[in-house]
Amino acid sequence: MSQFKQYLELTKPKVVLLILFTALVGMFLSMRNFPTSEWILIFWGMVGIGLSSGAAAAINHWADQKADAIMLRTQHRPLPSGELSATKVLLFAGLLTLIGMGVLVYFVNVLTAVLTFLSLIGYAFIYTFYLKRATPQNIVIGGAAGATPPVLGWTTMTGHVTADALILFGIIFAWTPPHFWALAIYRKEDYAKADIPMLPVTHGVEFTQLHIILYTIILIIVTIFPFLTGMSGLIYFIAALLLGGKFLWMTLQLKKTQSPLLAWETFKYSIWYLMLLFAFLLIDHYVHWGDVMPRMFVDPII
Repeated sequence: MSQFKQYLELTKPKVVLLILFTALVGMFLSMRNFPTSEWILIFWGMVGIGLSSGAAAAINHWADQKADAIMLRTQHRPLPSGELSATKVLLFAGLLTLIGMGVLVYFVNVLTAVLTFLSLIGYAFIYTFYLKRATPQNIVIGGAAGATPPVLGWTTMTGHVTADALILFGIIFAWTPPHFWALAIYRKEDYAKADIPMLPVTHGVEFTQLHIILYTIILIIVTIFPFLTGMSGLIYFIAALLLGGKFLWMTLQLKKTQSPLLAWETFKYSIWYLMLLFAFLLIDHYVHWGDVMPRMFVDPII
């Protein structure tokens, strides 16, 4: 593998692309009309958030290198495979952090830079170094750091946080447990070998399947809030119910069949679910169906 591909893998590009997509949707939803003169701000916001997300991923690689060497799905990563040294990874992460923070402070605004940095600390250090090995609720508590991208997109364009932005945060926060626990069921033996207390390891698969169902129900309820508050209209509302209904059906089938392969399929669907949900938020916003109901939350919180 080339040096470029090794460093690119450190940034977890597929994860970063999903982060950037939800951040971009947050940017667009924060504006009433389609952007005309804001493209430079959008560009720098995406660059800063993307570089910072890549830095957090690289730090995660460095912190998890011993566990990655044990787990089957991560043994190929640059550190456990010996393709990159720990020093190079840390220097790379530090460089991405400095450039990302510099871009956000200089070209965007201080609030976005601060929130992005707090998200980086939350994921790369609080979750990776402490929560991941301290409690089977690691992904629930640590999910807060991963739920910030649409808020970061929102603050990029507006310079403040509103309740609408927090609703977007709540959607990803509620989505994270069923998304990740489905993967944890599929990779249960890997996590057990690495001594990482994921819920299927500590409380069993059936207990985890029940919690996946419960959190999926919570997720469906939270995804209705954009419609109830007037943030979005019928296009999004119908899509949210259909996408959520399929998600719930898959989790119920997972509980019924006890199939690890279905856990993997549920995990993959959860990624498409989030992408499509945010895509419909965006489509609905510009079709102007959201004008059917008055906006309830427009005043800045931060």
